[in-house]
Amino acid sequence: MPVKFFGQFMVEKGAITRMALLQAIDLQEKTNLKFGEMVIEMGLMGKEDIARVHLAQRSEDLHFGDMAVKMGFITEDQVQQALTRQRNSHLYIGEALVKVGAISDQSLEKYLADFKQDQAGYISEKIEIPADVPHRPIWEMVADLTYKMLTRVVGISFRPGPCTIIEKIPARPIIAEMGFSGSVSARYLLSVSESTRNLVAKAILAEDSVENESVEILDDSVKEFVNIVCGNIAAKAAQLGHSIDITPPEMRDDSAHGITVPEKHTGLMFPVYLSDGEIFELTIFVADR
Repeated sequence: MPVKFFGQFMVEKGAITRMALLQAIDLQEKTNLKFGEMVIEMGLMGKEDIARVHLAQRSEDLHFGDMAVKMGFITEDQVQQALTRQRNSHLYIGEALVKVGAISDQSLEKYLADFKQDQAGYISEKIEIPADVPHRPIWEMVADLTYKMLTRVVGISFRPGPCTIIEKIPARPIIAEMGFSGSVSARYLLSVSESTRNLVAKAILAEDSVENESVEILDDSVKEFVNIVCGNIAAKAAQLGHSIDITPPEMRDDSAHGITVPEKHTGLMFPVYLSDGEIFELTIFVADR
């Protein structure tokens, strides 16, 4: 795939082994605490408090720290203390590769420069919608909230790819869909693999493993995630002066053959790349003016 993480780039380049990358990732995961983990380590909140904040984040677009302050668990000063401690202890994957002895400290800067050049055509600092698509700010907001909920609810690290106009969604095993009406008319579709569906299910069900869950339960978890995202989209749109009504989410039973963009609609696709090579795809079928 064109969009890569630094570790993937290094393995493909032959600069490190897959085993070395896994060692570096393991070190990174042990070192880099999430905000909730950090405030627990600092003795500011308990695990049950963390769970309550995460649940509240599903229905309101707030960072963990801001939500914890709103709910009265910690103060704004304590948020800043935790963020400072988090920043000061953060270990980047390149630094982790040096620490496990996969590369030298002197070579890291060159590899990072090569990686930046390799990814220059795929890295975008902001969500960019093609100029002739109607209601561009709304679709930027839709993509942004999807990314936020993938981080806050599912808890994954990813890199978003650039938005492209498509005529057909490729064949995918699982696609959940929800309709928008009111100020805009559109369809919101989220494509996932079986592996990424399981990631979503583990987060929604708050389980370490979903191996014994039925397909129906796993699919319902994806629908619930779409419901969370689109509920936030409707609420955010209202704040911006737009009224968006949403339909109940459903699974597309024709996803295995691909889905053609309907007539008089524009298909916008936002790929989301995970570090293990898996992918989410957000697609929006936008009704023409």
